Amino acid sequence: MKVLCVIPARYASTRLPGKPLKDIAGKPMICRVYDRASEAKKIAAAIVATDDERIYEAVCKHGGQAVMTRKDHPTGTDRLAEVAAKYPDVDLIINVQGDEPLIEPALIDELAAAFEEDDALQMATVCTEIQDKEEQENPNNVKVVMDKNGYALYFSRSLLPYPRHAGTPVYKHIGIYAYKRDFLLRYAKMEETPLEHAESLEQLRALENGYRIKVIKTPYRFVGVDTAEDLAKVNQIFRQMANA
Repeated sequence: MKVLCVIPARYASTRLPGKPLKDIAGKPMICRVYDRASEAKKIAAAIVATDDERIYEAVCKHGGQAVMTRKDHPTGTDRLAEVAAKYPDVDLIINVQGDEPLIEPALIDELAAAFEEDDALQMATVCTEIQDKEEQENPNNVKVVMDKNGYALYFSRSLLPYPRHAGTPVYKHIGIYAYKRDFLLRYAKMEETPLEHAESLEQLRALENGYRIKVIKTPYRFVGVDTAEDLAKVNQIFRQMANA
């Protein structure tokens, strides 16, 4: 099975303009993400997908692989599908967000392994347990509930499930996806669904169309970069890693 890791990156960001090129310990953030993703053992290659020449040039200057995509994609899935269409020999596409400079390479490998174990699997993603009440109730943290076999039942920005009984675990969805290439191309052409629109969560489109999404639990903690405060925190982590 041939696996391609695609890292979509847009220059525009409401809270942190030019986010992919922000410096993290001497390198642009997008290059940090690329380096971490490239350490995964089960991928044939990692590639940055962008609609901005500045990001493209930064990645190429770093020695990485990048591809220019159209500027008018309404969603990240559409950008991902454009790249997938250019690689007909690829079986599996793993989508790593361009603002996850601390992505664990082992987690990318774990996603790929799930498809080796189940040939019928079309789509998979990741979750981690959250125990902090404020974090659980934050609508920016997407929650997911799964069945006994680890397939998603629903995703929501609301607290999920309702904590009528103390001790019920709450799982935060991590926006890392893996798709069979052929499924991704079909998925990107599906129309927006009612629940997807209500929650503003693309993955609900797959569930509403009757597809199953495998959800892998991980103990890893992620520090994505959405704000200047996040950027400072990640810079501190990288400095600590360098001095370890």
